[in-house]
Amino acid sequence: MREGLVAATAAYLIWGLFPLYWRLLHAVPATQIMAHRIAWSAAFVAAWLAAREGWAWLRGLSPRLLAMLAASSLLIACNWWLYIWAVNAGHVVDASLGYFINPLFSVLLGVGFLRERLNAAQWLAVALAAASVVWLGASTGHVPWVALGIAASFGGYGLLRKLAVVPAVQGLAIETALLFVPALAYLLWAEHAGVAGFAHLGRGVDAGLILGGLVTAVPLALFAHGARRVPLSLIGILQYLTPSMQLVIGVLLYGEPFGGARALGFAGIWAALVLFALDGLLRSRRAVPTA
Repeated sequence: MREGLVAATAAYLIWGLFPLYWRLLHAVPATQIMAHRIAWSAAFVAAWLAAREGWAWLRGLSPRLLAMLAASSLLIACNWWLYIWAVNAGHVVDASLGYFINPLFSVLLGVGFLRERLNAAQWLAVALAAASVVWLGASTGHVPWVALGIAASFGGYGLLRKLAVVPAVQGLAIETALLFVPALAYLLWAEHAGVAGFAHLGRGVDAGLILGGLVTAVPLALFAHGARRVPLSLIGILQYLTPSMQLVIGVLLYGEPFGGARALGFAGIWAALVLFALDGLLRSRRAVPTA
């Protein structure tokens, strides 16, 4: 379990540092960064799988599974673009909020699409989170669309990946392979139009765009390795490392506003998450004697 804990923690820590990485590439438009991330992720993951496992696993793919992964690839591309744009547009705190509310948003997707049932405590947590989002919108004068977009795209992605039974790294290989041609076509167009960042903004930017694929693949592989060896309840706690780090980076390093009204909204979200986590912990402990 210790090995799995180290791997899972490392994955969440890397994801938590993502604002620092993407901010280094702020001179490149978000769409180009996303396209490079797709293209280089496809290359790195394909090379890793070819060297480690070969391609025999591809024979298990069905048309239905490919269709689901095609849909999930579009959602993760939207999530990547929105997150990168948010970081470089000064909305790191909003992005962190998206990942704070994502677990509760995923619960609602489970109710709507998987016919899962919630108890009173879980409904209370969802209601508290919803009220907090409404408060954030009312107090700032605009809907927190960045946070909602990130939560919706990643929550929908998680739902599809739950239904599409395929390991994490193999799933990423298929998703990036499906997006590779459109991403490459866009990058070639950008070069032809004279608006490309790659090979025009210095070697540091070029290295950052290339390594974006590696930065994408490595934490996912670490998470897949750790999730198989760590209890789900512990994963549920570790997942909040990422948005917590992003929130600190946004407020302390990038000076994004975090006044009393915003803090109150975040406090409501955190209270909802604590309530949901405590309910899950109590139910898991009650299930042990029964098992």
